[in-house]
Amino acid sequence: MRATTTATVLAASLLLAATAQAQAPQSFRVISPIFGQLVSFAMPSNFSVVFENTKGGHYIREAVIKGETPERWTQMITVTGEKGMTLTPSASPEKFAGTIAGGFKSACPDSFAARPLGALKFGRFEGFGAVIGCGRVDSGPTRHSETALLIALKGTADYYTIQWAERGPESDEPPVNDERWQKRLLDLSPIELCPIVAGEAAPYPSCVNKS
Repeated sequence: MRATTTATVLAASLLLAATAQAQAPQSFRVISPIFGQLVSFAMPSNFSVVFENTKGGHYIREAVIKGETPERWTQMITVTGEKGMTLTPSASPEKFAGTIAGGFKSACPDSFAARPLGALKFGRFEGFGAVIGCGRVDSGPTRHSETALLIALKGTADYYTIQWAERGPESDEPPVNDERWQKRLLDLSPIELCPIVAGEAAPYPSCVNKS
């Protein structure tokens, strides 16, 4: 009788745990004022912000999987802003993404790979997507590969990026063609740029109610 009761309680506990896990949100919406606009996207719920800084016209925020650090991480989501970059006549989301890809390539000229996802639209704003990676990088605790989904957006006055990077074992060629990068683009969606409304505070209802 006792064994049956224990088994019943255990089965009920497992069912409750599974139900709670199924009901737990897989992501939460992040809306941040960065220079001239609100930048909004879906952040996976197992990530937390570990670094944020604004220096002159440059903004950066980094989030890693909970329990990891800015130095030791397996996945990182980075948001950046470049103030007033739309005033640069030759600037475009594709060229901006190319500049960032060039920084990757300089770190690993012998194991660099890239796959363009092409032009993207985020509401009325232009963007460009690519997957870029290094097969071997010496920065960090150990030599590793580093691959990233890169999204560049042209705002009203500023440029922004959202990058989802992952570290793995070193290799001759980073996994830029892996299907998971397309899924991660969907996981970050909807990606939106909204106007900053004077006097409005978080959670920025004007941007929340937009979609």
